Amino acid sequence: MIKGVIFDFNGTLFKDTDLQEKAWQHLFWEIHHRDIGPTEYRDHFHGRVNDVILDYFLPPEMNYPDRETIPLKKEIIYRQIVRENPQLIRFVPGVVETLDTLTRQGIPFTIATASEITNVRFYFETFPLERWFNGVDSIVYDDGTFPGKPAPDIFLKAAEKLHLSPADCIVVEDSLSGITAAKNAGIGRIIAMDPDLNRAQIEADPQVFAVIDNFENFYDRYVL
Repeated sequence: MIKGVIFDFNGTLFKDTDLQEKAWQHLFWEIHHRDIGPTEYRDHFHGRVNDVILDYFLPPEMNYPDRETIPLKKEIIYRQIVRENPQLIRFVPGVVETLDTLTRQGIPFTIATASEITNVRFYFETFPLERWFNGVDSIVYDDGTFPGKPAPDIFLKAAEKLHLSPADCIVVEDSLSGITAAKNAGIGRIIAMDPDLNRAQIEADPQVFAVIDNFENFYDRYVL
């Protein structure tokens, strides 16, 4: 029985995969003088926390002098790209109605995102998240205390925040690493949101309950 819902944010509630990629590409070109290949982005960037990305972006043998500053620079560039494209600052269709319905029905829900605190605060400033969430502490984000996806920790923490067993929760994710993390966490029902990468693999996965491209009628289709 489904008792709670856990949403990824980037690429799921907010379709920003291309904006994230542009930000990483800017820095990658600056340091490596080449583009990020599509398989590189799939395998080493998409859905990953910054520390994991950094291990690929700046391998230890590079001895890059300002290694710790790269994620900070990337997030500054990313937020600037978002601000410069206000027409893109919108939820996936059906998100507002879904979150309102879950609230009315008393179904607990949260966000579990690989984003770090500066971006989470930016999202609270940019989107009407306080309509459903009581500040950044009511969601799960990359605070550096647990391994990132595909490890299960982020969804285990999210289920704990909802006071539920992972088996009683839905996870909505857009990345292969996130879907793998949900499976590793023992999540009861996994929904894939219009994956930009690995779509055929995700659609063929028997543990993925459905692949969707919006949240219209989400409660009736997947929670009831």
